[in-house]
Amino acid sequence: MSAHQYDEGHTVAGWTGFAVAVVGTVVLGLGVCTVSAALLAGGLGILVLSLLVTWVLHLAGWGKPSGGRPREQWGWRTRDLSAREGHPGCVGCRLAGREQGHGG
Repeated sequence: MSAHQYDEGHTVAGWTGFAVAVVGTVVLGLGVCTVSAALLAGGLGILVLSLLVTWVLHLAGWGKPSGGRPREQWGWRTRDLSAREGHPGCVGCRLAGREQGHGG
């Protein structure tokens, strides 16, 4: 039996975006502490990069749709094969032109 009994929602896209965002936050914090405009700009740039990395990985199927997933897809390294069509109500999919399930 698995150690966890529910879908925690962890994904490759989520963990990768989080790791890049942590680096950006550290650089931004160093910029604040050292009063360095270059570090502040670099930290903000890395934070923007974390958004883009997460979005691209989500669109490539390494994220997850909103809501629950079937138990066999709970693993964080499980690829979402429905990402190509887009997820209903997903802003990231809508921005990429994947309008499937758009209830508007």
